[in-house]
Amino acid sequence: MEFANKNILLVGASSGIGLATTQLLQKLNCNLYTASRYLSPELAELGTTFVELDATQPIGAALDGLPDELHGVVYCPGSIKLRPFERIPVDDFRADFELNVLGAVQVLQATMKRLKKANGASVVLFSTVAADTGMSFHASIATAKAALEGLTRALAAEYAASNIRVNAVAPSLTDTPLAAALLNTPEKAEAGAKRHPLQRIGQPQDLAYMTSFLLSDHSSFITGQVMPVDGGMGRLK
Repeated sequence: MEFANKNILLVGASSGIGLATTQLLQKLNCNLYTASRYLSPELAELGTTFVELDATQPIGAALDGLPDELHGVVYCPGSIKLRPFERIPVDDFRADFELNVLGAVQVLQATMKRLKKANGASVVLFSTVAADTGMSFHASIATAKAALEGLTRALAAEYAASNIRVNAVAPSLTDTPLAAALLNTPEKAEAGAKRHPLQRIGQPQDLAYMTSFLLSDHSSFITGQVMPVDGGMGRLK
């Protein structure tokens, strides 16, 4: 995959899937711009151009220093708050929506002119297998991510004429800091692996490879899609 001279913004790059994607893209020689609430030591080691950004707050001029052309934007932030529906405060639904959906909206509205100038750009958002597969205790995050999938398709339609592709990636349980509480014992890890037809937990690199593909010219005929990277969980029994 050829990324030389391409400008890519990756939001949520400090850990997990975002960090793994940043590490992979750096090896592919693109010009990387990263944004996150904090600069983790692992991200600092990569030497990317970093912007401190909290997408749940008004972002103002935070992204004004980006180059005039952007060939790709990846929005990775996510949340996992699993609990029975009746015990989820409305504020938690609101917080999940603000982070997963409105955060992406803010970033894309702030970068759309730059994406248009690239004359061929790709946006990658992150959903979850739970948005399309009913799962107990996932009401809040499934609601937010289902909205994100709707946003993906709407923007793909609206910006196709501008040669901007918009797709989403839908992982299942992945071994990241965000999922640490779900994998913090051998028993939990084994149970999580057995829920997948492929009998293992997802790794951040699995999502990084799909993301890099969707950013690349190799996926130039793909837009408006939600790509499952879930070990078969969403479709197989």
